[in-house]
Amino acid sequence: MKIPAKDTQVTAPLELEDDEIDLSDQQWDDGIVLILFWVLAGIVFLQFFTRYVLNDSVAWTEEIARFLLIGVTFIGSVMATRKQSHIAVEFVYRWVPRTGRRIAQFVIDVITTAFFIVLAILSAQIAGRTRQLMVSIELPKASIYWVVVAAFVCMALYSAWNTWVHLRDGTSKLIDPEKHADDIRAMD
Repeated sequence: MKIPAKDTQVTAPLELEDDEIDLSDQQWDDGIVLILFWVLAGIVFLQFFTRYVLNDSVAWTEEIARFLLIGVTFIGSVMATRKQSHIAVEFVYRWVPRTGRRIAQFVIDVITTAFFIVLAILSAQIAGRTRQLMVSIELPKASIYWVVVAAFVCMALYSAWNTWVHLRDGTSKLIDPEKHADDIRAMD
């Protein structure tokens, strides 16, 4: 029986290039979301650890995690509005002429800004009517709702600013996707 000869060809090790991390589009208010996220992660881990490892869960972790998730969601939405990275249906824009894309962008910007203003007003009404305290700690639930109101106000301001920039410059990621291709790839 003949033993096959070992392959003498040696393959080179795989070399991976590290992409540079670009944090130039981050602002100070993005740090609030980051801090809330890690506090949420810590509380969820504490909840998991006490419930499944110690078999005696800490009562306040579930409610606080729920409210922190609300904060992360709405304050994170402020960041998405500032970066113009909320989801959009871009597929139809490929077949619409540039003038139609500009009109559609303006309509979308105005509707979005109005939507955020209406939600800020409705959230303020809910926050003003809420008199309950949280179950686990004695803080008013209205404080969570006021954070949501502040987030909607910030989203409305950023959306109005984006509308102004789109009108002034006459372009956006949806109007001229080829001009903003590098920005779009950087977000992905």
